Amino acid sequence: MTDTTIPETAGTPDMLHDAQEVLDPLADAAAEVGKNRAKVGSARPSSLLYTYGPGAVMDLPGFSIMPAGLDDWEPIWKRREFIPAILEPRLLNVVRLHLGPQVDSLRPYPWQPKKGYTTEGSDLGVPARVFPQWFRCTGCDYLGPLSRFSYTNAHPFRPDLAQFTHKSCPGRGAKQNEPPKRKRESPAVPAQHLLTCTNGHLDEFPYTLWVHRGGTCPTAALPDLKMRESNFGGVGSTISCAACGAKRGMSEAQGSVGRDKLPQQCRGRHPHLNAFDATCEARPATIMMGASNLWFPSTQSIVVMPRSGDEETEALADRLRSELGIDQIKQFGERLDVIRALANARSIDMAIITDDELAAAVADVLAPEDSAEERQQKLTEWDPVELLIPEWRYLQKPALFPQQQNASGLMVTEMQRGTNLHPLIERVVAVNQMKKVNAVMGFTRIDEMDRVNDLASRLVKLTRNSRPTWVPATEDRGEGIFLQLDLEAVDSWEQEILVSPLWEAHREAHRRNFTRRFSETAKLVDPDTRLPSPRYWLLHTLSHALIREMAMSCGYGAASLSERIYGWSSTPQRDAAAGLLICTTSSDSDGTLGGLVSLSEPSRLQGLVLSALRRASRCSSDPVCAMRTPSDPEDFLHGAACHCCSFASETSCEKANRFLDRRLLLSLPTASGDGVNGFFGNFDAI
Repeated sequence: MTDTTIPETAGTPDMLHDAQEVLDPLADAAAEVGKNRAKVGSARPSSLLYTYGPGAVMDLPGFSIMPAGLDDWEPIWKRREFIPAILEPRLLNVVRLHLGPQVDSLRPYPWQPKKGYTTEGSDLGVPARVFPQWFRCTGCDYLGPLSRFSYTNAHPFRPDLAQFTHKSCPGRGAKQNEPPKRKRESPAVPAQHLLTCTNGHLDEFPYTLWVHRGGTCPTAALPDLKMRESNFGGVGSTISCAACGAKRGMSEAQGSVGRDKLPQQCRGRHPHLNAFDATCEARPATIMMGASNLWFPSTQSIVVMPRSGDEETEALADRLRSELGIDQIKQFGERLDVIRALANARSIDMAIITDDELAAAVADVLAPEDSAEERQQKLTEWDPVELLIPEWRYLQKPALFPQQQNASGLMVTEMQRGTNLHPLIERVVAVNQMKKVNAVMGFTRIDEMDRVNDLASRLVKLTRNSRPTWVPATEDRGEGIFLQLDLEAVDSWEQEILVSPLWEAHREAHRRNFTRRFSETAKLVDPDTRLPSPRYWLLHTLSHALIREMAMSCGYGAASLSERIYGWSSTPQRDAAAGLLICTTSSDSDGTLGGLVSLSEPSRLQGLVLSALRRASRCSSDPVCAMRTPSDPEDFLHGAACHCCSFASETSCEKANRFLDRRLLLSLPTASGDGVNGFFGNFDAI
């Protein structure tokens, strides 16, 4: 099969298709210049991070591909003398905690913008494999492996024309053993059914075994199969054997009953790595190609803050570790002049680095690593909130704002409160410029991260070697608005909510939801430890109300706005927090238009907040929405919230529209007796 290429789209890394065991699609394409090309599509860095990363199934117009593991990215990056890295010690430390101390860098996606009409950057891209590799002919319903179909994509400017075709398609209606009147070339589409397990393996559905009920065809060793669709989505498809006439519906493979009819042991396949694990004790289950639980990314992100002196030393140490390698630093660690020369040769600016700073960085690189027991202890005690704490603490110190260093990419301004702004909103901070760094550490299948107890064993590796030395990351730049609520008022209000019947109903619904939707990954998880506190529900609901309102005034679509919630109670290790950041960021832009941050002006913000609360006080689905309280056997994870009043797009919400209730925001009239005092009270009294 020959590879293809397409012209690069600004800001979108190319997808490089190759079906070979060792991915080098551009080299293969160069051997057949003028015939086919290796690039078959493109995607934004944010979608490669959160939606179509390594191990996910990415739909193209004619077929589907799976971005390959990081081993196959290495030949792409080696086309450059210097491999770029994103220096952010705070995030890198979290990645190293989860994946091991051998991780030495965060790398951007292999892409660079083109300048004019040059071909610069055309040798970069994300390698990918065709998956699934069983196709169905749209002309005759023939079902077979990839090798039985022909691949074409000769047009350099039409990636949407890349497709697999069935060249000897006889069409429908031809009788068995009767030569067709004419043969044609019909497009082929991927077969939708796959097998997966809770350990993150993914495999083709065994159609031949399925139609013959675990046996072999009595008539032919390699029989031809047909898949006839009876409804949309493939669940009602029927598989038939052209040789012996056996038939079986795919609906039998669905659910817990269908799982008993499938192979009882997973083969341990990782298509993104082109590898198999030695053993897997999990039982496979049927999953559709476009299912939302096929791929859940494990990502962490931070807003870049001005660094302290220790953090600057750590950043330099990370750069030296990544560029020079541990071996060279060990060899020349005592000769700073040699280290400085090696660093200059790798384009590390050492002019402003003193010998003391360089010595401290070298000592940081050569410091002994934590033992496996110490790292496991830290991992057990780690809480994702720890990434938010430095950001919250910085935002509590407005005296630092005028002194901030723009090298961090962060520029914030303490704004005056409008006289008519609700008094429970204590502070407003305009985030004029910000930089957000995101890193992906792996992924899970079937169960999302909050349903996983033994994360270390469930997290699917990104490399054939289970210890990667780098992970993909993106840098997003943008702007935003930070609002802080009255902390004492939030603490007092939260204590009332915790003993209310409404909160008990939400707690019980969460337990039911967790119990019914768990699989092997969540057996030991206490559901109450995964339920956000009432203040998080409050901030989350307020954030959605503001996003919907701001989208009508800031010039950005609602899907371009995202939230970052700072909501936790005080503990001996951290102070309480109650704030939210609404921002818009982009990974392929150096700045934004200023439309969002302009809403922080007192005259505009107070009217915007009032309008948001007014809209939240009413819903076109009231009184049904306002009185929605989960009761047994219901297990939905929201209260008075729906698409009409509170739900936001998937790109905006950090909790997939869960944990929302307008009754915690405002005191809504209800007839069910489970009403509570909303934090902002009755809207008519505002």
